[in-house]
Amino acid sequence: MVLTAKKADTLITTYLEMVSKEDFAPAFIHAPDIEIVAMEMPDLGFYKFLYQSVGEEWAWRDRLQMSNSELRGILASANTQVHVMYVSGSPAGYVELYRHDDGSVEVAYFGLRRSYMGRGLGKHLLSYGIARAWDMGSKRVWLHTCNLDGPHALSNYQKRGFRIYDVIEEPMPELYT
Repeated sequence: MVLTAKKADTLITTYLEMVSKEDFAPAFIHAPDIEIVAMEMPDLGFYKFLYQSVGEEWAWRDRLQMSNSELRGILASANTQVHVMYVSGSPAGYVELYRHDDGSVEVAYFGLRRSYMGRGLGKHLLSYGIARAWDMGSKRVWLHTCNLDGPHALSNYQKRGFRIYDVIEEPMPELYT
């Protein structure tokens, strides 16, 4: 069962990491209609469309509360990469990577639009994102998920080679209610 912001009174955030490229267990699918393209220049309208269409049912809100200039600054940073998955020419989802000063790369955002779920595309897009993170010279790839995310998120992360390193429980922030 997926917990939604309206049903959960506790936010459970699980932090995962991959500390060696050898731990990476990719699961690519090969289909001629799948293409993943780097967003080379910030396009706020398109980015917000992706963010909302991927994250709306999982209570993603933080980027929507940022000013356009703040969001543009994040997306234009040399430390940020956004890769968009297209299926038969339509945007299906995206993965956003952020390189931190400590040499780690965070999978900051990752997900598919609802109509593209259940076809193995998530494991493919995540595998692509992890491979790019290691290509960025990362010493460690990490991410976090929570009980508001999709029901298969944690399992997908663990199957790709991530290991849990911390779990934090807190009262549900007002932002998500």
